[in-house]
Amino acid sequence: MKRSIPELQHSETPLVMVTAYDYPGGKHAQAAGVDLILVGDSLGNVVLGYDSTAPVTLGDMIHHARAVRRGAPETFMVVDLPFGTYHTGTQDAMRAAVKVIQETGADAVKMEGATTEILQVVDTLTRNGIPVMGHVGLMPQTATAQGGLRVQGKDDDTARRTLEGAVALEHAGAFSVVLEAIPARLAKLISDRLSIPTIGIGAGVNCDGQVLVTHDLLGVYEGEDKKIARRYAEIGKLSREAIEQYAADVRARQFPTRENSFVMKDDVLDKLY
Repeated sequence: MKRSIPELQHSETPLVMVTAYDYPGGKHAQAAGVDLILVGDSLGNVVLGYDSTAPVTLGDMIHHARAVRRGAPETFMVVDLPFGTYHTGTQDAMRAAVKVIQETGADAVKMEGATTEILQVVDTLTRNGIPVMGHVGLMPQTATAQGGLRVQGKDDDTARRTLEGAVALEHAGAFSVVLEAIPARLAKLISDRLSIPTIGIGAGVNCDGQVLVTHDLLGVYEGEDKKIARRYAEIGKLSREAIEQYAADVRARQFPTRENSFVMKDDVLDKLY
């Protein structure tokens, strides 16, 4: 049964959120019983092979979110609005968000930042019935302007801006806020200050929930250990070894075997000669 926003906001246990980008990812996440699925623009890095999220388009997000929804029809699904779709004014943002909701069946959209312009967008969307998840701290879409993919909020200025941004997002109507790559003590302060749930990634244990990129927790890419993640499996290693074994079997004519082949009656075969 899909959880509602009030149920998510008043959960007695930490919320579990994972990313998904396709039908099997959504199906596995729902079967595992997660609370929320994020169709993240991180698909640019882990699925499409880009070196950042900036090239991801609205069409990309819709294409992948549709597949996730088919795999997870009963799980609360949040879809990232990609870079550029909500930075040019409330009308463009509203148009993009409506398109996502209508064409993917998403329950909410997510956007990064807490500038005056983005707060206006959050306010407009939420007043028009589109739930918004906010995002402060490290913001991958504009990481270059933040000095790269690095921890935010370690000094007085960025810590204050991160706190004020999270508070402002709640006031603008966001139902939840992602806190990415900030000190654990700052994340706890923000979580205690807000009445909406915080979802942490690299933000310590005291957030109201946690999110991980599924490819990180499954170990899809060998040798890519990240401080903010934990590898719960080594799918990449298993996949490579399985393909290597398949290749060896084909070259040694050990696959396919009789069990993998179809047969025909001898009299039918005789007629072909």
